[in-house]
Amino acid sequence: MFNRFLAPRAWAAFASMTLLAGCGLMTTGEDSDEQPIVVGTTSAPSTLDPAASWDGSWELFRNVYQTLVSLPSGAAEPQADAAECRFEDSANRVYHCELREGMKFSNGDTLDAKAVKYSIDRIRKIGVEGGPAGLLGSLDRVETQGERGVTFRLTKPDATFPFVLSTPAMSIVDPADYPATSVRKDGKVTGSGPYALKSYVDGSKAELVRNENYEGFADRKNDAVTIRYFQSSAAMVGALKAKKIDATFRGLAADDIVSLQDQHGGNGLQLVEGAGMEISYLVFNPKDPWAGKRAVRRAVAQVVDRGAIAEKVYANTVEPLYSMVPRGLAGHTTDFFDEFNNPSATKAAEILSKAGITAPVPLTLWYTSDRYGSATKPEFEELKRQLEASKLFDVTLKSRPWKSFEQGYKKGEYPVFGRGWFPDFPDADNFIAPFVGEKNALSTPYVSPEITDRLLPQSRKERDRGVVVRQFEQAQHIMVRDARLLPLWQGKQFIAASEEISGGERALDPSTIMMMWELHRKTSW
Repeated sequence: MFNRFLAPRAWAAFASMTLLAGCGLMTTGEDSDEQPIVVGTTSAPSTLDPAASWDGSWELFRNVYQTLVSLPSGAAEPQADAAECRFEDSANRVYHCELREGMKFSNGDTLDAKAVKYSIDRIRKIGVEGGPAGLLGSLDRVETQGERGVTFRLTKPDATFPFVLSTPAMSIVDPADYPATSVRKDGKVTGSGPYALKSYVDGSKAELVRNENYEGFADRKNDAVTIRYFQSSAAMVGALKAKKIDATFRGLAADDIVSLQDQHGGNGLQLVEGAGMEISYLVFNPKDPWAGKRAVRRAVAQVVDRGAIAEKVYANTVEPLYSMVPRGLAGHTTDFFDEFNNPSATKAAEILSKAGITAPVPLTLWYTSDRYGSATKPEFEELKRQLEASKLFDVTLKSRPWKSFEQGYKKGEYPVFGRGWFPDFPDADNFIAPFVGEKNALSTPYVSPEITDRLLPQSRKERDRGVVVRQFEQAQHIMVRDARLLPLWQGKQFIAASEEISGGERALDPSTIMMMWELHRKTSW
């Protein structure tokens, strides 16, 4: 059995949320002929094809596609979804799944073992730069046994592999509709998830309706959901107050969160607060003439004041983060604070001086203008203020909308850029492994054989994740030394909703992806 050792306080937050409303969320009842639940978010998909996405597109994928195993709300380890799965050996190298009987896609096509193998194989065949193929580093091959049996043979022990299979990147797709060697681009989805995608307008909305062929763990409490995509928190909250949407998720600005907290359920709205594992961090490009210098990176780390960012920009709705592994997971440390202590321009100047670098150092910081919420711009303005106040840096800020921003960092165009990370699964491995290696989720090579060839492989031999804390701590010591990534803050998750909506307290899975099927309208007062 897996033992994830997530702090009880963190898991308790998923089970018992803070509700700022006059009426409780304990009433139940499924909708039948009611209007769709309308959910707003600032996180629009970058693609509709799971083989091409290792990003926030998973929000949609979780609801329209299906995986072999899943992480339901409150779960500490993967549970059966499309299949029952288990390791067949003590070495964690042979993982077998048996599909449910009579599985079908939303269009009626048969979902069998061949479809599962096809779905996983095409991820690696397509090999999108910075895409989910990086999650399958330990996979050797996929084998099928009859119509329902699927066996994954791994090249090395990997106790995290079931968690990889639970991610929306490993969604099962219909071979008849998805090319084997290229991304599907017709704006449609053929999956086997709780919902079918009725219609989709890029950057505007996605209309989801009940998938009548669905067989899985989800207990759907509504018949339809419409997801609306917004450019700002203000517009999204405005739509909520105007009753144009029923709930919001992902992208609430700090000011809006504080305002809702202060209202204590006024205006017919409620705020659901859950433990979050979202992190924000800076990425340094090793090929840049300035960001590629370790002394420059460490000087930045010495100057940045996370507490000021948390307070001034986010009104303390986030917490300063001093390791890539967030608080609440085994392996969390405070290494960046232990190494650099409080912000100090004097110490930063010494770091540069010892390296023979003359200040001010020119740096260009890039951020996405429409991905992580409206606070991103003031966050980077605060970073610029801090760095330039030290007299050691001359900072230029630049931004792009997410799709062009993503294309830019994949091409290595940015000296320094900001990213957010929502975990694929709740394990320290997933806050380290995606960012290291020649090919990684950032498309920014970070070669560290000590981490990729020794520490991570050692940790993956153990199903009891609590016994591998030492390996994660050692990996983070190396990451602090290199300062290739600079963690800034750890966020909480908030759902703002009309007081007519129930289910918000169960709608976040352990990776803080919204399970739309948990939302429903109250049937009694």
